[in-house]
Amino acid sequence: MSKIVFFCIPAHGHTNPTLGVVEELVKREHEVWYYSYSPFREKIEARGAKFIACDDYDTEQKLDAKSATRLGKDLAFSTHVLVETTLALDDMVMQQMQELKPDCIVADSMAVWGKAVALKLDIPFVSSTTTFAFNQYSAKIMKQDMGQLFGMIFSMSKINKDIKRLRDKGYPVKSVLDIIQNDNDTHTVVYTSPEFQPCSETFSDKYSFVGPSVRPAVNEIAKTYDKLIYISMGTVVNDSLEFFKSCIAAFSNTEYQVIMSVGDIIEIKDLGDIPDNISVQKFVDQISVLNKADVFLSHCGMNSVNESLYYKVPLVMYPQTREQEGVAARVEQVGAGILLKKPSSDSIRETVEQVMNTPSYRENAAAISEGFRKCPGAKGAADKIERLCNT
Repeated sequence: MSKIVFFCIPAHGHTNPTLGVVEELVKREHEVWYYSYSPFREKIEARGAKFIACDDYDTEQKLDAKSATRLGKDLAFSTHVLVETTLALDDMVMQQMQELKPDCIVADSMAVWGKAVALKLDIPFVSSTTTFAFNQYSAKIMKQDMGQLFGMIFSMSKINKDIKRLRDKGYPVKSVLDIIQNDNDTHTVVYTSPEFQPCSETFSDKYSFVGPSVRPAVNEIAKTYDKLIYISMGTVVNDSLEFFKSCIAAFSNTEYQVIMSVGDIIEIKDLGDIPDNISVQKFVDQISVLNKADVFLSHCGMNSVNESLYYKVPLVMYPQTREQEGVAARVEQVGAGILLKKPSSDSIRETVEQVMNTPSYRENAAAISEGFRKCPGAKGAADKIERLCNT
């Protein structure tokens, strides 16, 4: 039996892929501690891990909704929040790891405090990467316009000041790339397939592409029309009232069944009259809907894309952050979806119909699904962690 510690940032998209790994390790009679945040306690404890709350130390948890939406769009701001959180957690994490003496630390690629304490205490370490692995080659898919590039240049002085704060505290960080780029010398679990990961051949043999953690559908969704369109902007950047109104206008009283998940920021009553062929809910069982859907209009979060492609559902993509733009670019490259160029009702309907009526999009989604299903999954990730525990 080994002692294994997980660290994660407060995000569903970064937490959910690790839960199957935690469950697998617990089944193998390992002790698992999971450092996370109160909204995730129930799902973490349900997998058998010992939950450790980090809420009192975390800067991100104290942001208002408007500021939270900046995290995926403003590199300087997100770096500052990450540094503040890392420094706040430093003393607590160091002390507890010295007392616990874990056999392995598994940390989200953005939870730099996990990697730092592993290096300081010479504890075997695994990076958990829930988006695409990022290096100079895969970065080419992260297409940025000139405005974004100029914004990054002008923000570098702020970023460098925060990076210096980490170095002054003993963190081995030279630049912001040490935070966002994957290291070829670090054991890494990536929750996608070699076929979907851009430039997977450029990463070292320390990388394990284990595929996405996708649970089976547990609820039966009634498909009442020949074609089912699913629409969701995720759980974070979903303050999209006008966009959802355009979606309703696009498909109102058509021959399509539409299921739309709008999150908890907007009020459903503010959407106005909703026709019978459209179902609007705050949250839905996404897996069960994708099990029946013909197309997914998505913000292009990595988890949502993985789930969509796993169930062979092509995408219409409306990304809201740089990370989501990178995921969308990869989906386009493999021919499993297209970008929504304008959020008007006419453009939404035309783009969705183009994907539904072009067989190649579903065929290419099915090809990615086949690659996902060949991956070792949570068992493969657990195997890698076990091997490091025994070194």
